[in-house]
Amino acid sequence: MVHSSPVLPPLDTLETFARAARLGSFSAAAEESGITHGAVSRQVSRLERWMGVRLFAREARGVRLTPEGMRFFARAEEALSLLGNTGERWLPRPNKAVVRLSVTPSVASLWLFPRLA
Repeated sequence: MVHSSPVLPPLDTLETFARAARLGSFSAAAEESGITHGAVSRQVSRLERWMGVRLFAREARGVRLTPEGMRFFARAEEALSLLGNTGERWLPRPNKAVVRLSVTPSVASLWLFPRLA
């Protein structure tokens, strides 16, 4: 996939990066995401190329965030949290029933609205 924004990092890599950073393992991130270890590695490498810095130090037993990776992880978590919370405002809540009525304005104001409480 070609990434064309010079300002924003490849957005499809952020969640994978954050998951790998949180879990400290590409394999665990892959299992949680339902993708392969190689896919996680490629997404992280793509993000590192775009940023021009190493985000992870690859070690024998997992990965460890570099200082740049730690700083970016904090910001990425903030951004993902903000995006995640924003969706709640517009999506109907699954545990609440939604009732839509179509009535004339006079029925609504004189009969329905006084009884809604």
